[in-house]
Amino acid sequence: MINSFERLTEQFLVHIGVERGLAKATVDAYESDINKYVDWLEARGIEDADAITSQDVEDYVASLDAAGESARSKARRLASLHEFHRFALSQHVVMNDVSAAIKAPKGASTLPDVLNVDEVTRLLDAAAVGGSNDPVVLRNKALLEFMYATGCRVSEAAGANLDDIDLDERVARLMGKGSKQRLVPIGSYACEALTAYLNMARGELERRSSAAVPERRALFLNKRGRRISRQSIWEVVKDAGERAGITRPLHPHTLRHSFATHLIQGGADVRTVQELLGHASVTTTQIYTHVSPEHLIEAYLSSHPRAR
Repeated sequence: MINSFERLTEQFLVHIGVERGLAKATVDAYESDINKYVDWLEARGIEDADAITSQDVEDYVASLDAAGESARSKARRLASLHEFHRFALSQHVVMNDVSAAIKAPKGASTLPDVLNVDEVTRLLDAAAVGGSNDPVVLRNKALLEFMYATGCRVSEAAGANLDDIDLDERVARLMGKGSKQRLVPIGSYACEALTAYLNMARGELERRSSAAVPERRALFLNKRGRRISRQSIWEVVKDAGERAGITRPLHPHTLRHSFATHLIQGGADVRTVQELLGHASVTTTQIYTHVSPEHLIEAYLSSHPRAR
């Protein structure tokens, strides 16, 4: 027999997966968080959503502390709880959102390491390996310039296609979470690196493919002429970091976080950065800071260190 929590959880997962179109990995993360929460509630003797109190939510967050969860992990679980309780309220399963007043633990919004502008310059210069025309080197340079110019996710860089890039208009179309598209400007440094890659390297990489049908769509190819993988992209980042003498570990979204931080520092407003990053909510973007509104493209061109 399906209990009320199971039914509500199933409805919630359908809502975020089908109606909101979130990626499967995101839905799976929500499911894991909510199942752990529900298990804890049931162990406490709570069997219905309308029986949950604010104190229960606070106690659950406290239990994560006792379990030794990191601040970042606790913040993610609490975000899942907030979504779950808001959904329950929207479905009139409960009268109040008892999680609304519960805040993320201190330190939960700490960013992964962000490179300063000088470090980014060193990283991007290192990727060029002294101006080598080797196809892989040209690809690496174009790839990292593209990632820093657009602030794209690793999956978006790997999934980018040739027809997503317009070098004449200096704009890229990115496919974000939930298959949501957005247009992002590309600065002159990235355009120059992409032009060199497309003119002198991509064709050679494509010819290396042993596949019966060459990879005609993908923007970035691996050494064997196939679409580059996310793992390969971060090998490129790590190798460039070592060449640049950056000793601390580079995280998967180091360039993305650096992109957003440098825009904010340069005067771009948080909603501009939200649009550029493809965040569904401005709350996610506010971890960078709060500043006054500016026009999207104007803010990008005046703020991004490699836009001009």
